Amino acid sequence: MKYEKDIVVTNDGGIYATSIDLGNHQITGDEPLKSGGKDAGPSAFQYLLTSLGQCMAITVRMYAQRKQWEVNKITVHLNMEKVKGDGEDVNVIHTKLFFEGNLMEEQRTRLLFIADQCPIHKLLTGKIEIKS
Repeated sequence: MKYEKDIVVTNDGGIYATSIDLGNHQITGDEPLKSGGKDAGPSAFQYLLTSLGQCMAITVRMYAQRKQWEVNKITVHLNMEKVKGDGEDVNVIHTKLFFEGNLMEEQRTRLLFIADQCPIHKLLTGKIEIKS
């Protein structure tokens, strides 16, 4: 997938704040106060986690609708931490999914599996090449 227009991120002299132009949407990114930013918007890591959570929720919703399962609400909690590994640190993303609806345990287990099949999860766990 390649978008028609580039996403454009601009820092216009502020310490860490960026304006992000997505065509139809304009958002702000920044760093928290404790990191020297002004907390004018989510950090880049928060946007990364948001992308994963959004993709997981949408993928689960699409699957549940196709199966005609009663899922009233999908909530994804995400966090991340750097863990010391053998030789190198590992970034660990923690996700917890919650489903509201009339579901049997087997259906809940299947939805958790399906969430990990979302495109952003596959992107983050697969090979990535960034060309600058």
